[in-house]
Amino acid sequence: MNESSSQQLSQEDQCHQTPVRSILEQAESVARRVLESVQAIAGTTACKGVQIARLADWAKKNGYWIDNGLILGDYADRGSENEVYLSPKENIVYKLNDFRYSDDNLSPFFERIKAHNEYFPDCAYTMIGMAENRDGKVCAVLSQPYIITAREATEEEISKELQRLGFQPLMDNEYYSNGIHDIFDASPNNVLVGIDGNLYFIDTIIYKSEEGNLNTYHSQSPKHQ
Repeated sequence: MNESSSQQLSQEDQCHQTPVRSILEQAESVARRVLESVQAIAGTTACKGVQIARLADWAKKNGYWIDNGLILGDYADRGSENEVYLSPKENIVYKLNDFRYSDDNLSPFFERIKAHNEYFPDCAYTMIGMAENRDGKVCAVLSQPYIITAREATEEEISKELQRLGFQPLMDNEYYSNGIHDIFDASPNNVLVGIDGNLYFIDTIIYKSEEGNLNTYHSQSPKHQ
């Protein structure tokens, strides 16, 4: 490939050829610098909107902005935070995450993605860029392996697996904690049993363990509003 051709790689190619963790780490660094700057100037951590705007600028400048959602596959669903697309050819699910479960800044989003990938590596998220969803909101574009499923997991199976991983049920199984992270929304529609018999936690909400997480989750989840 000559130099001219290499400069004309499609936007999709650029996103897929860049090491995914690199994109996530770069995005987290951009967001952290905004947070630190706002804290230093205004003495507050409330900067979510500014962080999202800076991330959009950063993505467009560095070739991580995805203009056309059609390149992600077929529109499949809309959840509380994710607009979901399926790419059968690649066996990948793409999620446009609108940062709903981050409160006043984006730190919980990055913490959650990294924690999810640590606990559930078989259905890990990878960040490929930024885009606008159908509502015009700036989102992180996450990819995840497409799980061929036999059925949804039962609540008993979910509880047993999370306890095997070191998480204990709290508040009548409303959430699980290992003292480091709290896992919410581990419900049957978010945990699948693959054709291999394994459980796949495809979409849970994870926070750093601290008092008030239950109230925070209730305030952010559409199910409790």
